[in-house]
Amino acid sequence: MAENQNDRSESDTPQKTAGTEYSTKGAYVTGGEFTRDTNYIEDRVVADVAAVESAPTEPSSKIGDPRIAGLTEGAEAWPVEPGRYRLVAARACPWAHRSIIIRRLLGLENVISLATPGPTHDVRSWTFDLNDDGRDPVLGTERLQENYFKRFPDYPRGITVPALVDIPSGAVVTNNYPQLTFDFSTQWSEYHREGAPDLIPQDQVEDMLPVIKRIFTEVNNGVYRAGFAGGQDAYNDAYRRLFEALDWLEERLADRRYLMGDTITEADIRLFTTLLRFDPVYHGHFKCNRNKLTEMPNLWGYARDLFQTPGFGDTADFDQIKRHYYVVHEDINPTQVVPQGPDLWNWLSEHGRESLGGSPFGEGTAPGPVPDDERVTGANPLYDD
Repeated sequence: MAENQNDRSESDTPQKTAGTEYSTKGAYVTGGEFTRDTNYIEDRVVADVAAVESAPTEPSSKIGDPRIAGLTEGAEAWPVEPGRYRLVAARACPWAHRSIIIRRLLGLENVISLATPGPTHDVRSWTFDLNDDGRDPVLGTERLQENYFKRFPDYPRGITVPALVDIPSGAVVTNNYPQLTFDFSTQWSEYHREGAPDLIPQDQVEDMLPVIKRIFTEVNNGVYRAGFAGGQDAYNDAYRRLFEALDWLEERLADRRYLMGDTITEADIRLFTTLLRFDPVYHGHFKCNRNKLTEMPNLWGYARDLFQTPGFGDTADFDQIKRHYYVVHEDINPTQVVPQGPDLWNWLSEHGRESLGGSPFGEGTAPGPVPDDERVTGANPLYDD
C-alpha cells in the first residue's frame, strides 16, 4: 500500500506561506471568469537555426503547431545540442507532467536532463526544495525564478513550468510548453531512442490539432476556469463547458482505443495529465463534481489503459499532485489541509480497452525502465510492493 502523505513526519510537510508577504492569496481567484495568461517566452530549440531564422514569421498559438517552420515575432532560435539544456518540470503540474512523459517516450533522458521542483511554492516561484541542500545540483539555483531573472532581470509574468534552461548560462530559454513538446518530436528526432513512437503522425495532424485545441480550451484549461471562477455565473458557465467536452470525449472513445485511432499521439498525452488529476483534485478542489472520472466508463477505461502503459503512470506522483493544489491555492483552500483519498489501487484494475484493437506505440516500442534517479518517490500504485 502506498504511504499516505498525511502519515509523513512534520519535517516532510511543505512550508506554507499563508499570512506571509509571499502568500498566494489573491493570485488565482481575482473575480469573474478566470483567464489564463498565455504569453510565453516563445524561443525555440531547433535542429537548423539558420533555416528557422530565415523562414517567415509565424503567429503565436495557444496549442502550438508541429508544422511551423519559423519563429514568432521577437523570438530567438537556439541550436539542438545534447547535454546543453535542462528541463525544469514539476511533477505536480499537468502542463509540466506532459513534457516529462514525452521526453520519456522519445528516449531523450540522456540528451535533455530533468530537474523536478517540489510540489509547493509561494507567490515568487517554484523551488528546488526536494534536493538535500535546496538547490538544483546542475543549475545551482534555489528558485526557478533565478533562472528567469538571469535572462530577463525584470521578467513581469508568472514563473511557470515546464521551462527549458540553458545550462552554461543558467538562463531560461523558453516556457512555451505547447510548442516545446511538439519540438521534442520534430527538432530532436536525431536523438530519439530506437523504437520511439511517432506522436505526431503526419497524416493525422490536420485532424489532431482541432482535437487538441478543444481539449486545451474546454478540459485542460476548463478545470481551472471552474476552480478559479470568481463568481457563480462564471463558475456555472465553466462547469457546463467542461462537462460538455467530457461527454464529447466519452462518446469519441466508445469505439476507438485512443483519441486519434489505433495508436497514442500527443493529443492523448495532453488529455491524460488532466484525467489523472480529476478525481484526486479537480472533482472536489475545483468543484468539477457532476461526476467522477471513475463514473465515465470510456474515459475511465482509457485513462487506466494509458496509466498502465510505460511512460505514463510511471511518471505520476499523486502525493505531489495533491500537495500542490491543496497547499498552494490559498484562495480556494485557505486551511491548506490535504485530503487523504482517493484510493489509488483502481488505477491498476483491468480496463478492457484491448478489445478495441490498436497498439499503443504503433510500429514503435515501449520505453525502458525509469532511470533510478527519476523514479517517483510519492504515492503511485505502480511502485508499491
